[in-house]
Amino acid sequence: MRGFLYGVSLQWKLDIRSKTLLITCYIVPLLFFFIMGGIFTSIMPEARNTLIQSMTVFGVTMGALIGLPPSLVEIYSGDIKKVYKANGVPLYLGLALTNISAYIHLFIMSIILYIAAPLVFEAKIPQNPMIYFISLAIFIAVSLSIASIIGLAVKDQEKTSMLSIVAFIPSTMLSGIMFPMKFLPKAFQILGKLFPASWGYEFMTASAFQLESLLPFLLIFILAVVICNILLRRMDK
Repeated sequence: MRGFLYGVSLQWKLDIRSKTLLITCYIVPLLFFFIMGGIFTSIMPEARNTLIQSMTVFGVTMGALIGLPPSLVEIYSGDIKKVYKANGVPLYLGLALTNISAYIHLFIMSIILYIAAPLVFEAKIPQNPMIYFISLAIFIAVSLSIASIIGLAVKDQEKTSMLSIVAFIPSTMLSGIMFPMKFLPKAFQILGKLFPASWGYEFMTASAFQLESLLPFLLIFILAVVICNILLRRMDK
């Protein structure tokens, strides 16, 4: 219990001084929303029908892939890892607390978009809010699981940032939030399905619960958890 409380206290201090978390979970997604939301709805008025979903997919993907990995590198590739061991804090606790913290921030950001989009751009509220928020909750968790792999596998901040951007760009460009997937070449459509963002957008725009959209999420999440567990075990040796 002492180790757990120490880990929570340390994570709280890291969150307070984390500029990356503030920028990637709030400033950039909301700035993108206010700028691109106006452009999308001006050029394509029908974009209002899915504006909440598309802006949320962008924000969650950015916050997860670009915001989370640097925090994990800071914990597991620096002195914080030694502090964890010295105070009897299990290594997995840093990963868990960082994910929980990022999850809360991304959910708050998503709620802000959900409220602001109809007020600012007359965006259409999802037909079934319950399904939307269930889909959102799953999408955030899966996105963070992928980001966790990057943060644990790469131990250099610069390489982590580079890999995060490499994953982020195709995730958003091939997800369907910029333009319909049907306009993409077949190869790009297949490539887009490898990223959670495309499944998240499809899941959140659905009017009914679709099991076929949930199964890829579960597969990606389980695979990510297994890989993260392997990476943590290697660190503990």
